[in-house]
Amino acid sequence: MTTIAIIGAGEGLGAAVARRFGLEGFSVALISRNQDNVDRIAARLTDEGITARGFAADVRNTTSLTAALSDAEQLGPIEVLQYSPVPAREFMKPVLETRAEDLVGPVEFSIFGPVTAVTHVLPGMRALGRGTVLFVNGGSAIRPGATVTGTSVAFAGESAYAQLLHDALVPEGVHVGQLIIPRGIGAGEPSHEPAALAESLWTIHTERGQFRTLAAPLD
Repeated sequence: MTTIAIIGAGEGLGAAVARRFGLEGFSVALISRNQDNVDRIAARLTDEGITARGFAADVRNTTSLTAALSDAEQLGPIEVLQYSPVPAREFMKPVLETRAEDLVGPVEFSIFGPVTAVTHVLPGMRALGRGTVLFVNGGSAIRPGATVTGTSVAFAGESAYAQLLHDALVPEGVHVGQLIIPRGIGAGEPSHEPAALAESLWTIHTERGQFRTLAAPLD
């Protein structure tokens, strides 16, 4: 049995993806800063017959994130990695109020974090001969917003890294895909509900097509 590791797992999208992949036979590693939250989600999934465990990690702390992923491998080799933590509100300042130091957190969160995670799991995917890395971002990843400068800058860097990974790993049987969710999860749009987004991520994993998928057109 292989594992999907969901970094930034919460009650919405993370739980929906965990259920979708878990019902397909994956073990599920739920990773977030709050151990109680992921333990609660894991308990519900376990009651549904899905193998799941929660692991605490801060994506801005390389040692913490690496340790959580190492522990997650106890469930089975990590075949799918999803990077989808929700950025902090303090990352979202207007551009004219943003100083250099305000970008440290977003860059650690959206660039250092995914690079650390991918670096850790990629050898295992190569050993399996297959794998999928899923990046989940808001619309500012491809259309920067002047009121969310930190995430716009950092998401652009994350997107560039993900695109480069996609191009480099195609020959190795490892697929890298990015799901863009304009206007956020939910937002009154059926395509943005967690279950629908989880289905989109399952499709990205199974169909292994283009790099970028939009949940809905940008405004």
